[in-house]
Amino acid sequence: MPRKLSSISNDWWDYTTLDDELLAAAAALTPEQMLGLSRPGFKVVFYDSLEDFYLAEALEYIHAWKQSTPDNPVGICGPIGPTEQLPLVARLVNELGLDIRSAHFWGMDEWFLDDREVPATHPLSFEKADRELCFSRIRPDLVMPDAHLHFPKADSLAYRNSWEGVRCAVMQGGQGEIKHWAFNDPPRREGAYRDHPPTPAEYRRLHTRVVDLHPVTLVQNARTSGGGNLAGVPSRAISVGPVETWKAEKVSIWHAGNHDNPFGQRLTTFMIANRIPDTAVPMSLLADHPNVQFNFYRPGIGCCQVEMH
Repeated sequence: MPRKLSSISNDWWDYTTLDDELLAAAAALTPEQMLGLSRPGFKVVFYDSLEDFYLAEALEYIHAWKQSTPDNPVGICGPIGPTEQLPLVARLVNELGLDIRSAHFWGMDEWFLDDREVPATHPLSFEKADRELCFSRIRPDLVMPDAHLHFPKADSLAYRNSWEGVRCAVMQGGQGEIKHWAFNDPPRREGAYRDHPPTPAEYRRLHTRVVDLHPVTLVQNARTSGGGNLAGVPSRAISVGPVETWKAEKVSIWHAGNHDNPFGQRLTTFMIANRIPDTAVPMSLLADHPNVQFNFYRPGIGCCQVEMH
């Protein structure tokens, strides 16, 4: 039997097509129960203050880059959303006098517009944000050369090849309201996937690529980055793929409570902890990654009780 239609758009797969009992079980989780869902290969961590939260996120960059040497380069893959950690990374590198010239960095994603990646001069450019908030603030005698900064392009071959010969110690990410990491959105409900979404094994074979964005992703990015002007948000993007994600030794997801809601934070925690991968909820595919950590700002977890405002 085909699965139920999305409550958001009949043309797409998303979390609303899951079984109602699964959704209810996730919504009922208390924060303490979420913390108890840690298991081998999946760790749940709480932070009580935003200062501690973003400092811990920034320190993942430092710990990764400290391992890098010219003979054994090490890098980190990082998101735009959250971004609050990026100036902290630059300050830590400068204050510690940390030589990161052998280290690498991969951007997770970029907007796609007019048949190419948006240039770094575009107001919404993720590369622009990474450079302005972090790398341009690091002392020139410490920062890695430009060739070690890898940003996804419409022609993704060079970016994909950059993952060879360099160890990715950690891939950071946030979680969007459609339950993606990077722009790994759920697929459209069409063709061979009209009645059922792709299997996790099929989705896992996807490399860095140009993707169509789910309507929820467009609305979210208009809200968080464009003052609500949906017309100014591109409908396609370039996203790091599951293939590259599984090359990272660790995947570290940071939930500050801004980019996904109380229900979404619970749903993916529940599905990963219980090993329920489903491509309608792309983040749940991390159930099969050997080293995943979910980091929560404790006051941002909220609750799923109905409240009228």
